[in-house]
This record gives sequence, structure tokens and C-alpha cells, in this order.
Amino acid sequence: MKRLKFIIAFLISGLFATAQPIVKQAPTGFDIPRQGIKQGKIDTLSYSSSSVGASRRALVYTPPGYSKAKKYPVLYLLHGIGGDEKEWFKNGNPQVILDNLYSENKLQPMIVILPNGRAMKDDRATGNIFEPAKVQAFADFEKDLLNDLIPHIEKSYPVYSDRENRAVAGLSMGGGQSLNFGLGNLDKFAWVGGFSSAPNTKAPEALVPNPEEARKKLKLLWISCGDADNLMRISSRTHNYLEKNKVPHIFYVEPGGHDFKVWKNDLYMFSQLLFKPVDASLFSKYSVLPIPASQE
Repeated sequence: MKRLKFIIAFLISGLFATAQPIVKQAPTGFDIPRQGIKQGKIDTLSYSSSSVGASRRALVYTPPGYSKAKKYPVLYLLHGIGGDEKEWFKNGNPQVILDNLYSENKLQPMIVILPNGRAMKDDRATGNIFEPAKVQAFADFEKDLLNDLIPHIEKSYPVYSDRENRAVAGLSMGGGQSLNFGLGNLDKFAWVGGFSSAPNTKAPEALVPNPEEARKKLKLLWISCGDADNLMRISSRTHNYLEKNKVPHIFYVEPGGHDFKVWKNDLYMFSQLLFKPVDASLFSKYSVLPIPASQE
């Protein structure tokens, strides 16, 4: 009888758990520091880049309770065309958002790297940020990321080195980089996120030339954009191609424009899905707003 009661209780609890609603937006106060919770730590690191021929800097967030005796997955979080390694830190409060989520046991412990995605010797966000050499430097960051930064992180921090424990995501120009580099290197990344991706994003056919490989290797592909963002066409065309070719992904359409209000919400949503079992059957349930018609 006790065993029967246990089985019934287990089944009921399972049904209740699967019936829980999916949280579709960050709650009020998600990006405000809370008193009395454990906090992660933000540091600056330097690494030697053979790709650029210079010493480069990045920020690193280690989670609350960080221990060198443990191993962690890694999220590489990229900035936009007008920013640098400090853009997320200055405008997006990622350490606050993540600390708050950890306090609610909603995150898998991870290390987050915030690099400078402008791979050139003078990588400051000064002068004409749209000049060709500076724009090209964002494409060149792929070599710096793969050949210099990732190896440095794996030598300096207790992190896993397999693709299933490595994610890349970013905003705007960094969203385009994340889709280009992540989908272009499925042997390196299993988790990819593009937030309001910019026109540097490759055409869908070039991003995912082999849909079957993408279906097999991707744990999560996240594409998001604000409904009032003029760059919606970039995310929409990518979604349409992926849907046509049956590549599982989340297309998260949310209220807002091309700004940190949107991107902070994206980080809140995306980070909770990382490095956990994924149920692709729920992907279509995440979007806050209806998915727009095709925008080519």
C-alpha cells in the first residue's frame, strides 16, 4: 500500500511539474541587486592573442560559490558594434541578473566570459566604429576566439573543454558573431544565442548549410528580437529558413526595440536553459508575442 501511494504521488507530482507555465519574461526587479544573497565575482583577465599580435583583455564572471576544485561549462557573451568587453557590464548588469537567478536555483553553475569582439590591436570603441577595418575586426574575432581566448580560458580556469559545455551568445553585432561562429563551428559549440542580431549575420543558407548536422549537434539555438526593432528582418529570415528545414530552435519575439531592456531580458531567459536537459517540443511556447510574417 505504501508503495502504491508513493507511485501515485510520484505520477501526480510529475503531471504537476509538466503543467507548470513557461516563464516568458523576466519579472520586475530581476536586474536589481538583492541584499542577503551570495554573489559571483567579476574580474579582468589578459591573454596573449597570436591572431591579433597583441595582449587582449576580457571580463570573467565566476558564479557564487566558485571553486577551483569543480569544473564548469562556459558561456562566451559578446557585445555590440559600439561596445567593448565592458559594454555588458556597464549597461546590462549581467552579474546582478545571474546572481539573482542563482539565488533562486534557476541556473546551472557556469563561468561567463565577456571578451572584446573587435579583434584588432587598437580595439577601443572610438572614432568611426563603422569604418571597414573595425567592422572587419568583428569577423576576425572568430580566429581570436577559437585559437587564443578559448585555449587561454581552458588553461586558466577549471572548465570543461567539450562542445556540449560551451555556449556563445551576443547582442546586435555580437548576435551576428554568435550565430556565425557558433553555427559555423558546431564541433566547438552546442549552445548558440543571437539577441537582435545585426546585418553582419550570414545568410541562412550559409549559416546552416547542413540542416541535418545542425539537428544532430545543437543542444539549443536561440534567436530573439524586439518587435519594434528595425533589424527584425535578420532574425525573421533566419527563423524562416530553420523552420523550413526543420532545425529545432527558439524564436523569441518580445516587446521592445534595439536596446538593453530587451537584451537583459534575453540573458535572463537564455541563461536558464543552458547546460541542462532540453525539451525541443516546448520551443514554440517561449515567444512572448506572435511570430511576425516573413520579412525578407
